[in-house]
Amino acid sequence: QVQLVESGGGLVQAGGSLRLSCAASGITFNRAAMGWFRQAPGKEREFIAAIDWSGGITDYADSVKGRFTISRDNAKNTVYLQMNSLKPEDTAVYYCAADRSRGNLLKHVNIDYWGQGTQVTVSS
Repeated sequence: QVQLVESGGGLVQAGGSLRLSCAASGITFNRAAMGWFRQAPGKEREFIAAIDWSGGITDYADSVKGRFTISRDNAKNTVYLQMNSLKPEDTAVYYCAADRSRGNLLKHVNIDYWGQGTQVTVSS
């Protein structure tokens, strides 16, 4: 049974930082591309960041480039999202995703697995 369990969300003031974690089980983690998405109230789920199986290739949405960093620890089956300089518009439920293809994450199509999400709220 595949599980992706996010943690690290919470309430933070604008300009602050949070680090999200996603612990994976039931998949061959070191062969999976991993990604982060978010969904704000009344909006569609959007791509935030992705990382290939080795950690050598990363991609970001323009809205978070330079502020967020995705990384992974294959020994711990965990992917991270370091979020700095947070803005109120970053408020959303953040989801972890896993797929055999980094391309699927980038295109946001046919993604194999999703986590349950963690709430991030940024106050002004």
